[in-house]
Amino acid sequence: MFPVELRGTRAQTLMWANEHEIEQSALRQLRNIADLEWVHGLRVMPDVHLGKGATVGSVIAMRNAVAPAAVGVDIGCGMESVKTDLTAADLPDDLRSLRSRIEQSVPVGFQAHKDAVNVTALGAEFASSHGQAALRANGWERFWRSFSELHPGVSALESKAHKQIGSLGSGNHFIEICLDSDDAVWILLHSGSRNIGKELAERHMAVARALPHNQSLPDRDLAVFLSGTPEMTAYRRDLTWAQEYAARNRAVMLSLVCRAVRDEFTGRAVRFDEPISCHHNYVAEEIIDGVPMLVTRKGAVRAGSGELALIPGSMGTRSYVVRGKGNPASFQSASHGAGRRLSRSAAKKQYTVADLVAQTEGVESRKDAGVVDEIPAAYKDIDEVIAAQTDLVDVVATLRQVLCVKG
Repeated sequence: MFPVELRGTRAQTLMWANEHEIEQSALRQLRNIADLEWVHGLRVMPDVHLGKGATVGSVIAMRNAVAPAAVGVDIGCGMESVKTDLTAADLPDDLRSLRSRIEQSVPVGFQAHKDAVNVTALGAEFASSHGQAALRANGWERFWRSFSELHPGVSALESKAHKQIGSLGSGNHFIEICLDSDDAVWILLHSGSRNIGKELAERHMAVARALPHNQSLPDRDLAVFLSGTPEMTAYRRDLTWAQEYAARNRAVMLSLVCRAVRDEFTGRAVRFDEPISCHHNYVAEEIIDGVPMLVTRKGAVRAGSGELALIPGSMGTRSYVVRGKGNPASFQSASHGAGRRLSRSAAKKQYTVADLVAQTEGVESRKDAGVVDEIPAAYKDIDEVIAAQTDLVDVVATLRQVLCVKG
């Protein structure tokens, strides 16, 4: 059944979604992307929906060029998950205390830690339980020293960036406690590069839009940087840093949530497996059709042969741990989640708090007007999204939420 080809585009565009199921505005975006002279090929995931400049759920292989909008403003956004040795039987009937403990440990929304997290102490605390300590404990001095090399427009944001390491953000970002089909307890979280990633992205997008070779584009948000130019060098330097910031942010956050879980279950020594981590807004150098390319995944994960990835649903459905099949037709990619069915404004108009309460029954979570735009009905059916990409991934574990923290 899949993939299907989007006809009439300059670069080959293969889709793991039917054309009639994709909104017209998103189809126009896809055609605009595929018509760029630098694009070798475009792949469209089943969670596809309208984005700013570039479509969410798109994988773009470019020759010697990259479009900042094809990454998005949340550079390095992605998922992190870890399986614990707890089971459903260990969980109390009322999870409000655990949710409160997690919310006290991890700032949400626009908030940050009062003081930067002591990552060295945190790394030492968890060194014996899982290997993530290496990311937390190593390279921090080098990482922060390179902040001074970033775009000068963010020079005043270093203190804020320090304090937002280990924080969640808002929108579709979340922290969840889940159960798999064997009733094992998992921690699953979704976040990115916070304010510093957004600030860097917006500054580089503005630079790209002003470049002469981008003046005749059908959508100026698709402005590109070209290899060998100082603008490309500057963007890739800042992009790489922000992708690392996002990974470090999730690693610290996961450890803070692990600590909260341990503190909640003081009667036993909770242990954690090796975490699974993946970006889904990023750029990588890869070989596509035998040629080196710059591959941009916006709302898509790498699904190389044997590689683990995480595909979440919504706050009242299911999420999936998957293993990639390395399908070259998709540029070794898969979806990053369910994908939105309704915009945030449309969801708020169509649904009420009562609808949210009904659709998140059995999940300990916020149930107020501030998160109605994240109601499960605003998203596509995650099971249908997974079913559309059986040639891209195998399901390793199915997770159902019992607790969800949102900003």
